[in-house]
Amino acid sequence: MSSTAERLAELIKTSRSAVFFGGAGVSTESGIPDFRSEDGLFRAQSAYGRSPEELVSSAVFLREPELFFRYYKENLVAQGAKPNPAHLALAKMEAAGMLGAVITQNVDGLHQAAGSENVFELHGSNHRPYCVSCGQRYSLDYILNPENCRGALPVCRECGGTVRPDVVLYGEGLDDGTVRGAVAAISAAELLIVGGTSLSVYPAAGFLSYFSGPHLALINKTRGPLDDRAELALHEPIGEVLGQIARILGL
Repeated sequence: MSSTAERLAELIKTSRSAVFFGGAGVSTESGIPDFRSEDGLFRAQSAYGRSPEELVSSAVFLREPELFFRYYKENLVAQGAKPNPAHLALAKMEAAGMLGAVITQNVDGLHQAAGSENVFELHGSNHRPYCVSCGQRYSLDYILNPENCRGALPVCRECGGTVRPDVVLYGEGLDDGTVRGAVAAISAAELLIVGGTSLSVYPAAGFLSYFSGPHLALINKTRGPLDDRAELALHEPIGEVLGQIARILGL
């Protein structure tokens, strides 16, 4: 049990307001690949001849929807994925009153599946698709079912419009309400825990500029641009670290 993990557990226990800000690395331990990783880039270029960012852009969605949905269904949806120890530990901390909010760049819904309630999904969610024409909401299963699709395109049973995932595509803006909530949580935090992200994706990475609290902790397998600024930096698997911290806290 490292002294750094023990120190972070103490900060979580004593801080009046703690917030977690996470990225793709939180979910890779649930078997969900990071589509921006080197492997993800290679797969996209090999199979589609495009970069991942282009394939999940608003331009491709509008102009080449068949291509968009083929890539989306094959690469951005991980059916059967379950919360890992990181998700579960964060949910326990929130339930114990030790964590005020989770801010995530992921769209997989695993924080909610683990039991977290105050979650700000900066890039939206796979789990609330909607019709672009009439606004009718659907489940993720609906758009994955070939019976509800014309080719690869999910079709609204009410009006026949296209049903798209409620995720923020490249070229689209973040949801205003989600942004306001995330900024308010970060601004009020005494302790900000950043995990599973390289802090290289904007505008999400820019949210850290709103943090002015005394304690910044980083959990990431590799070093990042904020390591020298952080009070604590742990370069270990995030599920292992947060699971260990939950045990220290008796959760």
